[in-house]
This record gives sequence, structure tokens and C-alpha cells, in this order.
Amino acid sequence: MPEITIRPLTQSDEQAWRRLWTDYLAFYETTVSEEVYASSFARLIGDDPQDFSGLIALVDGQPQGLTHFLFHRHGWKIENTCYLQDLYVSPQARGTGLGRKLIEAVYRIADEKGAPSVYWLTQEFNTTARQLYDRIAKVTPFIRYNR
Repeated sequence: MPEITIRPLTQSDEQAWRRLWTDYLAFYETTVSEEVYASSFARLIGDDPQDFSGLIALVDGQPQGLTHFLFHRHGWKIENTCYLQDLYVSPQARGTGLGRKLIEAVYRIADEKGAPSVYWLTQEFNTTARQLYDRIAKVTPFIRYNR
């Protein structure tokens, strides 16, 4: 049975995080500039509560997944809500329950911070991930628009 560790990102994770996040971005057929890599990582490991936080998943000590999440106010609630922006598991670790463990880690952190709601977006055709999401969350009828 592999040893799984999920923990907050630290400065020493930058190279592993870059590799995983690059693979995540490639899955969504996009790229970002070096400036975005640098600022995103600095925010992820910083202590500003307005910034995103990040977790890294290690399988037998090897980085195999990540998630980024953010707490923010909600106009219909007193407590904050949690937005899970990015979730990635490397191809070799898919199907092992690592994605579920990353989401459940965000759920626990949200509960600890008094934010009962966690939400995220995915593309309609992301059928493999949606099989997991359909088991651990409720799909909503909302449609997203962008400017």
C-alpha cells in the first residue's frame, strides 16, 4: 500500500509544483507566463488570507498531485465560501483515490475555517473527473459566463 501525504505547499516544493501545474495547464490546453508562475507560487505559499492556498500530494514521497483553493465572502451567507480552483493528479496516480483525498483535504480545511461550502468548476467533457465529482459533490444547474 503506497504512503500518501497531503500537506501545504512549501518553498522547497516549487520545482515539483511547477511540473504538476504545467501538466495541469497542458490538460486544459493553456499556458501561462513565467511572471504568472512566479506570482502564483509566491501567493500559494504566502500568508495573505485573500490569496490562494495550495496543497501537494506525495505518493511514497513523490509529488503526484496538487490543489489550489481560495476563501472568499458570499453575498448570501455570513460565513466565507471556498473555491477550489485547480485540482490535478498525475496520470500514473489516477484511479488511486488521490483526487478524492485532495478534495477531502480541502473540505477539512474549509470546515476548520468555518466555511461549509466548497465549490469548483470543470469542463463538461472532463468525464473521468466528473465520475469522482458526482460521487462527492452535487452538480448545479448554473452556467458560467466570462467577459
